[in-house]
Amino acid sequence: MGSEMCIRHRLRRLSFSTNWVCNVPWIEDISVGKYNYFIARGLRRIFKMAMVNKVYPRTGDTQTIYLKNVITNPNIEVGNYTIYNDFASDPKEFENNNVLYHYPINGDKLIIGKFCSIACGAKFLFNSANHTLSSLSTYTFPLFFEEWGLEKKKVTDAWDNKGDIIIGNDVWIGYEAVILSGVTIGDGAIIGSRAVVTKDVPPYTIVGGVPARPIRKRFDEATIEKLLRLRWWDWSENKIKDNIAAIQSGCIQQLERNGE
Repeated sequence: MGSEMCIRHRLRRLSFSTNWVCNVPWIEDISVGKYNYFIARGLRRIFKMAMVNKVYPRTGDTQTIYLKNVITNPNIEVGNYTIYNDFASDPKEFENNNVLYHYPINGDKLIIGKFCSIACGAKFLFNSANHTLSSLSTYTFPLFFEEWGLEKKKVTDAWDNKGDIIIGNDVWIGYEAVILSGVTIGDGAIIGSRAVVTKDVPPYTIVGGVPARPIRKRFDEATIEKLLRLRWWDWSENKIKDNIAAIQSGCIQQLERNGE
């Protein structure tokens, strides 16, 4: 009985140290003769939960974060392993500093896929930044409904609603790039530093400039087609680990063989 209590106590301390809920039934399942099994199972679950909520991918680096694990806004969705780096501000303030004019009244969304790399200062400008072009004036009268005796419920008439911002998987967004509302960026695309993206970007396309224009495709069409079919970013963590060498080598044939 003493050994059981000791094991439970240690597992509870580990649970607290990973900010995980410690009052979980499996801890109470420990019994004499089975404690080694439950220690192993408990530790696996604790460390798995700790990894799920991990903020900083690298020890000692507080400028780079797993973005998904700091997001609180339900209208922002981020995939696993997507990183954001910020050497000028706290990267955990991404929602406030980088997602702009994103007001709940619109219900518009920022959707970012898996394994994306977002550089310092990249901005996502949403619909409320747009002054409507259907008016004879650029002035946002509906926004100041009290001043002009207008209906509050029509405040959204002040801007043009172009839709959500959707970023695919394995996308690299360069330093201080700006992505405007309604834009979809395909898987594997690269957005150049300080580019202003006003239109959709096809998969595996490099764009740059103001406004952003295609520079070139990253690969030939056959390779792009194969990558979009394989969707390696949806593989299990172990399968990705086993294929990192193939991914980094640029050998699509090897990746195909391993991915089948």
